[in-house]
Amino acid sequence: MDRPATPPREAATTTTIPRRPQSPPTPEITRRIEENRLRAKAIREQRDAELRASDVQQTDGSTTTAAPAGKKRPYGSISRAEVPATNRDARTSPAKEGEGLQPVSRKFTKYVDYNFSAMTDTKGGFLSIEDDPWNKSMSAGVPGKPEAEQKPANMTAAEWERLQLIKKLQRNKSGPFEPGLSVLADEKTRKRCRECKTVEIDFVWEEVFGCAVCNGCKQKFPEKYSLLTKTECKEDYLLTDPELRDPELLPHLSRPNPHKSHWHDMMLFLRYQVEEYAINQKWGSAEALDAEFEKREQDKKRRKEAKFKEKLLDLKRKTRTEAFRRNNAKGDSSGSGSGPGKAARFGDAIGDRGKHAHEWGRTVENAEGMTVKTCLTCGSQVEVMEF
Repeated sequence: MDRPATPPREAATTTTIPRRPQSPPTPEITRRIEENRLRAKAIREQRDAELRASDVQQTDGSTTTAAPAGKKRPYGSISRAEVPATNRDARTSPAKEGEGLQPVSRKFTKYVDYNFSAMTDTKGGFLSIEDDPWNKSMSAGVPGKPEAEQKPANMTAAEWERLQLIKKLQRNKSGPFEPGLSVLADEKTRKRCRECKTVEIDFVWEEVFGCAVCNGCKQKFPEKYSLLTKTECKEDYLLTDPELRDPELLPHLSRPNPHKSHWHDMMLFLRYQVEEYAINQKWGSAEALDAEFEKREQDKKRRKEAKFKEKLLDLKRKTRTEAFRRNNAKGDSSGSGSGPGKAARFGDAIGDRGKHAHEWGRTVENAEGMTVKTCLTCGSQVEVMEF
């Protein structure tokens, strides 16, 4: 059999035959159309009557009336008191209180839904531990520190913060961990401020520096009880690193570095203890300390000047060689040089075509303190190092 194909379109001709207008339907055709319409209407009304007569019985005992075709269902047929579990409507609340939408895939199990209305605006573009309790990097300790400072896996972020606050209060001996002032204590053994004799002393300073002083006297006498950094002790009192690292010689208080958090902690020293050791024990007096400071400043200045002179002499030697080459190149018109039409170079004989051989004289020390020797013919000098 031949495959059926669509016949091609007829070619348009210049002469088109006008189509005859359609004749109106005959009375017989009109009568048949009206009979078919009335017959279909009667069948539809009969089916609607059957549907209204029969009620649909639901599983929960309620009765729902089926709506006829082409009409809306009543509200009672679609409203239910209990929403089925398969309903995906977002307006419905979850079955259990406090339970959010369950992830539809396994890869969304670590998804965290943030409540932006309850968050704290830090003006820094980051979340705090209260806002993001699932973030382990915020609640865990710093890498490289002891394992005791790491947050345990079975502890929440709030419990970990409370534990850190308690440890901080214990270190600072403040709050509930501040040593009590008992009235039953002996007056002879009770610790008092060395300035105003009050019993309300700073127990952190008493433990670290061995200095019993209150907070008021620390602010009242800054020339004695102010804290010095390690750099200030080395520059102002000329102390060395081994002396500053010895806790028995000079006790220090460790504090986090304010410039960079990952740098080493600051070492803070008490001013009167540093002055007592530097002036009375190491240098003997304040005048000896000032003399040593002036001596070191002069040595520093002398080394700086010597380094500058060395660089200046090196620049002069380079400039002298370049000037000698330029002068010989200018005087080449008189016929001097290694050949006709060639520029003179360092070491060529002046006025002669042969190679110049230096005849060095005795080694002497010039005004700059350098050991040099001079050629007897051309006068050039070279620096000589004698062993």
